Amino acid sequence: IRMHPDQETLEGMMQDAGFENTKYYNLTGGIVALHRGYKF
Repeated sequence: IRMHPDQETLEGMMQDAGFENTKYYNLTGGIVALHRGYKF
């Protein structure tokens, strides 16, 4: 996990991959983040 991107970076990567309406939710104080996006 040393090289896992932070929440904003991962959201940007999803947008670059063509996902729309991306958003992330921090859970357990930011230890876990749930990302979502739509790709049609």
